[in-house]
Amino acid sequence: MKLSNEALQDKKMWADAGFALPEYDRAAVAAKTAAAPKWIHLGAGNIFRAFTANLLQDLLNKGKEDTGLIVAEGFDYEIIEKMYRPKDNLSALVTLKANGTIEKTIVGSIVESVIMDSENEKEWARLKEIFCAPTLSMVSFTITEKGYNLSTPDGTYFPAVTADFANGPAKPASYIGKLVALLYERYQAGKYPVALVSMDNCSHNGTRLYDAVTAYVKNWTDNGLVDAGFAEYIENPDCVSFPWSMIDKITPRPDDSVKEMLKKDGFEDVEAVVTGKNTYVAPFVNAEEPQYLVIENAFPNGRPALDAAGVIFADKETVDKVEKMKVCTCLNPLHTALAVYGCMLGYNLIADEMKDPQLKKMVEVIGYQEGLPVVVNPGILDPKAFIDEVLQVRIPNPFMPDTPQRIATDTSQKLGIRFGETIKAYAASSELNVADLKLIPLVLAGWCRYLLTVDDNGEAFTPSSDPLLASSMEQMKNVKLGEVRDFHEDLAPLLSNKAIFGVDLYEAGLGETVENYFAELTAGPGAIRSTLIKYVG
Repeated sequence: MKLSNEALQDKKMWADAGFALPEYDRAAVAAKTAAAPKWIHLGAGNIFRAFTANLLQDLLNKGKEDTGLIVAEGFDYEIIEKMYRPKDNLSALVTLKANGTIEKTIVGSIVESVIMDSENEKEWARLKEIFCAPTLSMVSFTITEKGYNLSTPDGTYFPAVTADFANGPAKPASYIGKLVALLYERYQAGKYPVALVSMDNCSHNGTRLYDAVTAYVKNWTDNGLVDAGFAEYIENPDCVSFPWSMIDKITPRPDDSVKEMLKKDGFEDVEAVVTGKNTYVAPFVNAEEPQYLVIENAFPNGRPALDAAGVIFADKETVDKVEKMKVCTCLNPLHTALAVYGCMLGYNLIADEMKDPQLKKMVEVIGYQEGLPVVVNPGILDPKAFIDEVLQVRIPNPFMPDTPQRIATDTSQKLGIRFGETIKAYAASSELNVADLKLIPLVLAGWCRYLLTVDDNGEAFTPSSDPLLASSMEQMKNVKLGEVRDFHEDLAPLLSNKAIFGVDLYEAGLGETVENYFAELTAGPGAIRSTLIKYVG
């Protein structure tokens, strides 16, 4: 059993092995999509295949839609060349439920894959055709939070961005530059409307995308490289919209245990590819069962019937409340707390951390006691019920092969929104006191301790990738495990950095608290555990 259009013809073979197959005529869907595309997605990663593509599969199965997805990859072209196309754009989704059961689905809603390379004439011409189609209603994105950054943390534009600003839309090299060049093609073709829907897990993702796009538009307009009317087109929400969204589905890297299970079921397409850009991609994806997608209902050219697949459409204010509920309180901060301490305590599975009495209690206190008081109920999802599911079902799921090392990736980019927003809310409240925050500052001190890259046994560990890792570790270079001294000089540049924490922790009244925690965490081997016992219980 391998992923191919031909192999799918033997439906009995797949059914006997427990796989659910597409229930629609995939060739007919592909033909309609090629002629009149409605939806293209940028970013060919795992959450797209596990969540977004499967939503459309559900709609196609129900007869609610008759066109499929086109996926384009603008960063790592080998994903398309070595995984999508050799498998006829098919993938296997393995849903790992908390009760130990699984569901296996062959996802066929992706009917075309394109390389987003302006130097490749054939691929670029096809992208122009898609973007110029009047039928195109949505361009969605999972390009990670970093994908919207045009500059380094010090504000210096990346070289590709600088070059694209100067050269215009003819041959853009940067990811967003390529997007804006394709939007310019759409503008020239007829000023057709379209929604640009970021589905990345970051705060106010639609605004992040808008800011990146308009930076190119302004530079190109100022330099006389595009029509003056292009800016007006982009700025007009009746032409181009940038809806906010909140997406939530834990989708770890494809796991070896799932791979072996699939092999036992007769599924042969299990071998992963590691690309030249170090992207790990397999023919299958594994994910949890719970999933949430809330999107601002701003679609100037119509949209797929995603509400029939469980997607919630709401106004911007409601999406903002849901996003803050999840990202700032009910899930993401808990994940980051477990990631930081899990790496230092030798854990390799997030679920195992929920068996650790101190770590379990730490995230319960951060969620229920420190975070929940500042959450505004969005109305469409209940915050208390959401945390209950996170802490009782989702994170403890022993069948989810998710690791603290994965979640610890890019932590410096996450602390400000995941903890800084709660600190700000406490500071702004007439009823809450920042000094009552006890375990959030313990997590922030834990991240500073993490930068020493030495675990609680005194053994070195490899930190997860992070754009500020090198500079942050450099700041901590004079700190040695077992020292008993004042660490203010080492910590002050970090703890006062609003770009990392969202606030100056000293101005917020937590800087000294974090310093004191840090001193205890670095007292020697075993100090992390003893500090957790002391403050968590």
